[in-house]
Amino acid sequence: MKVISIVGARPQLVKLAPIAAAFAGTEHQHVIVHTGQHYDADLSDVFFEGLGIPDPDVHLGVGSGSHGVQTGAVLTALDPVLERERPDWVLVYGDTNSTIAGALSAVKMHLPVAHLEAGLRSFNRRMPEEHNRVLTDHSADVLLAPTEEAMRHLADEGLKDRAVLAGDVMVDICLRIRDAVLAGEHAAPALPEGIDPEQPFLLATLHRPDNTDDPERLAAIVDALAGLPLPVALLAHPRLVARAAEHGIELAKGSVRVGRPLPYAGLVAAVLASAGVVTDSGGLQKEAFLLSRITTTIRPETEWVETVDSGWNVLVPDPHTLPAEEWAATVTRAVPTADPGTPYGDGRAARNVVRILEEWQGGAPAAR
Repeated sequence: MKVISIVGARPQLVKLAPIAAAFAGTEHQHVIVHTGQHYDADLSDVFFEGLGIPDPDVHLGVGSGSHGVQTGAVLTALDPVLERERPDWVLVYGDTNSTIAGALSAVKMHLPVAHLEAGLRSFNRRMPEEHNRVLTDHSADVLLAPTEEAMRHLADEGLKDRAVLAGDVMVDICLRIRDAVLAGEHAAPALPEGIDPEQPFLLATLHRPDNTDDPERLAAIVDALAGLPLPVALLAHPRLVARAAEHGIELAKGSVRVGRPLPYAGLVAAVLASAGVVTDSGGLQKEAFLLSRITTTIRPETEWVETVDSGWNVLVPDPHTLPAEEWAATVTRAVPTADPGTPYGDGRAARNVVRILEEWQGGAPAAR
């Protein structure tokens, strides 16, 4: 069996790591195509190096651009690759422009498509990721759902016969790296200057267009972070840095100390060292949950509802509208005492994915 994995952004590279390792233990041919959607070394190269992912077999080098430009560039560059390789499966990951472009290119060539992390829904159509994930699910042949909630969403959309519960591959890699960090196998994370890992601090990320594109909103969120009672290690995504510079907004103010995005092991180590996380990232909400750190999410909704239902994650869409005391109390709240269970699986999702692709027959899951 030949499988082509199409990836292009940081979250996809993290998901690729356990998939590549699972395929490495088989006789199957696994071809990695990197679209180049994330081309900054902090968002791409360090993940191949730090997670032991094989170098891409093909690098399309599409770079940045508007959604239409970027998606079109991936389609244009990918078509001849798929025509040449003619794989048994095209595996697309998550919800980026690389995801929808990979699915479209494959289905138009009548190549079977599998969507990893299928069925997630925020129900916020302002998010470009929401369009990407819905369109990909309705195009793909097999839908690899990470959770029971995702399975319910797919059934509601008439896609039950194509869906199978695979588990979440992020659990596989997050728990493996967590154990290595705790065993001292990784160096201490490069936290922003002024952050003492031996003292309580909050870890923060911010990158979504709804939070960064409007200068008044971005300035207000930064002010809310700056007013927190604990030091804030803000790992500044290139998008945030660019928007802040464009709007004339100073990020390093008050409690905020600014640093660069971290390699995955460094991020896991930073979360473990922190007293809590403040973010608008989908992936980091779940990683903090898996690492038993409270999260405050600056969004009105989340795809990872299990983190909220368990109390480990609280949604605060407009922190700047809260009284300072309430905002501070939210991000520094006590950890929940109830057992959160294992809603994202047991750390064997990547092996499940390989098995499902081996056994999938005629649009229905093979017997387990």
